[in-house]
Amino acid sequence: MARAATTTDAFNAVAEPRRRQILDLLAQGERPVNDLVEMLGLAQPQVSKHLRVLREVDLVHVREEGRQRLYRLNASPLRDIHDWLAKYQQMWASRFDAMDAVLTELKEEEDHGD
Repeated sequence: MARAATTTDAFNAVAEPRRRQILDLLAQGERPVNDLVEMLGLAQPQVSKHLRVLREVDLVHVREEGRQRLYRLNASPLRDIHDWLAKYQQMWASRFDAMDAVLTELKEEEDHGD
């Protein structure tokens, strides 16, 4: 089965680590592309390419202020990812609870064995 293009939805767009880094930076506030370039240590064309993908799936909005383009996070498309991950979060939480119970039991056995 062919992989969907990265511009089809938020799932595919955030699969790329650099795009996740951009989202992390934009979660801290609106930034011009030059700030992103400096913070990521990438060439401006690379950052612009990633921003284009993020804009196409509506994860990033841009506004012009004079000669500068300012980018900001639009987190609402991440809701689908959050909702999908929620079931796995519940599964992991129950596994960690079970592991905590086993560790507590082992600790009690160790304390009584001394």
